[in-house]
Amino acid sequence: MSGNVLAIDQGTTSSRAIVFDSGQKPVGNAQREFVQHFPKNGWVEHDAEEIWDSVIATAQAAIIDADLTVADIAAIGVTNQRETVVVWDRLTGAPLHRAIVWQDRRTAEMCQGLKERGLEQIFTKKTGLLLDPYFSGTKLAWLLNNIEGLRTQANVGSVCFGTVDSWLIWKLTAGAVHATDATNASRTLLYDIRENQWDEELLGILDIPAAVLPKVCNCSDEFGTTDPAILGAAVSIRGVAGDQQAATIGNACFKPGMIKSTYGTGCFAILNTGGNFITSNNRMLTTIAYRLNGETTYALEGSIFAAGAAVQWLRDGLGIINHAAQSGELAGCADEAQSVYMVPAFTGLGAPHWDPDARGAIFGLTRNSGPAEFARAALESVAYQTLDLLDAMLSDWNEGSGDTVLRVDGGMVESDWAMQRLADILGVSVDRPGVLETTALGAAWLAGSAAGVWPGRDDFAGSWARERRFIPSMKEASRTRLVEGWRDALSRTLVAG
Repeated sequence: MSGNVLAIDQGTTSSRAIVFDSGQKPVGNAQREFVQHFPKNGWVEHDAEEIWDSVIATAQAAIIDADLTVADIAAIGVTNQRETVVVWDRLTGAPLHRAIVWQDRRTAEMCQGLKERGLEQIFTKKTGLLLDPYFSGTKLAWLLNNIEGLRTQANVGSVCFGTVDSWLIWKLTAGAVHATDATNASRTLLYDIRENQWDEELLGILDIPAAVLPKVCNCSDEFGTTDPAILGAAVSIRGVAGDQQAATIGNACFKPGMIKSTYGTGCFAILNTGGNFITSNNRMLTTIAYRLNGETTYALEGSIFAAGAAVQWLRDGLGIINHAAQSGELAGCADEAQSVYMVPAFTGLGAPHWDPDARGAIFGLTRNSGPAEFARAALESVAYQTLDLLDAMLSDWNEGSGDTVLRVDGGMVESDWAMQRLADILGVSVDRPGVLETTALGAAWLAGSAAGVWPGRDDFAGSWARERRFIPSMKEASRTRLVEGWRDALSRTLVAG
């Protein structure tokens, strides 16, 4: 059997497919963007069929780009934007509403109501999550409560609920498999991550019938076989993980205490805590990092809603750059004497603030402020938000010793300026890997190792290679001044408590 693995990386703004060879090197690549729908203020939706079309198109194109055929693919790994909700008809496979995206804030009032009833502690104890519109459960409850006829269909078992991975597995197998993995299940507010099962009490609180839920599998598992008519041949789906957990795996963060941070549309930092379920004192999330062979590894996670999204706003909203890659070069031209701060709360603020009502703001503008200062403020906002996450997570994690090193990935890390600024603001070393597509690599490893064509965990971890280490070089007094300015700007933006 060949060692080629197809990784499907279904993200928030685009779908990508990458073929990795037996040496875990990318040899074929394709990407396609799809439409973002904003029907109301704070609402974000995707067309699930358009997502499916983009996935198939990129999968086929990546295989062609690798100069291979489908018969040369040993296994498929799937990774996906988490918390985004799809509901579809179990008989026809047709979506019953647009997918509600993880960024969507329509259930803020519902979450607040649950908090006022004193229910957040119940959810946190079982799921490790907070009551925030970010997560899938309240999105599904909203659909059941607001889409005519949907609850009736759900009660008789004719509706499937899933995060994007479940939707893709269903489509790839022509409706034969309704499944998810433990990492995606752990983000729904419906899954007890200690007991590793859907929780009846939580389902009851949100009034969600269990019949709509998928089967929960290990991250490396049997997720079915693609219908031959879809890609041209039958291929086993052997690995699935939510995008941030897949990036944790792709960065080989297998040891407790290791930290990775991914910079895409949002920013997501994960600290491996091993077999320990650590309840955060700083409003971090406790989540499943991965589940292999029935053994669960936990993590602390901090989520930032706007990282690359801030750069996209520079491009699409302000028009001051043509390509995201220009942001670092432009930021490097900024006047260092100016103290311009951007708080990119376009869809609220995530960890550790969890303020869905906060909105974006810019502070410190002068008549001399221009595109360069805006670019620097956007990139620095990502560093400051990462600092907030890192401080909170390390406060919760009191084991181990030694210097903290942050492994990074995602589109933003290609900017040397942004990564050096990140190291300076954090005051820790930042390691950029040789393979930047670590999310896809993680999904590929799950599939390839399950299929027996890729190495096991230890050998895979040993092959991880650093392309460059960014070492802090900013004077501590300058760093302190900048961080104090950020915290002042942030305090002026927060709405919640």
